[in-house]
Amino acid sequence: MQKHFLCRYDELTEGQSKGFSVGPSSEQGDAGTDNVFAVMKDGEVYAYRNHCPHQGINLDWQPDQFLDPEGALIQCASHGALFLIETGECIAGPCAGEALMPVPVEHSPEGLYVLLAD
Repeated sequence: MQKHFLCRYDELTEGQSKGFSVGPSSEQGDAGTDNVFAVMKDGEVYAYRNHCPHQGINLDWQPDQFLDPEGALIQCASHGALFLIETGECIAGPCAGEALMPVPVEHSPEGLYVLLAD
């Protein structure tokens, strides 16, 4: 597993989602190979790959827009599937019963990191 920096703690606030491009090429200033996003809910940070299990496309249609209008669920912008923030499980839509791929989050004094397979 490789550790990749996401952001400082103050860059992700309660009820907010944020997308990140991480991976080997992102360290050279290019787009990363692994697109992930993070959501903070009830003080906890959850991270997932930015990949809809139904169509295999990114979940967001605008930067950092991964949540439904109420900020209670993750929503696929393409077909409206809804996912629980805490588990990534799809509870409504064409991929009901499937789940987003979680990404382990590590907390450090510098901020948040994700752990990705080599």
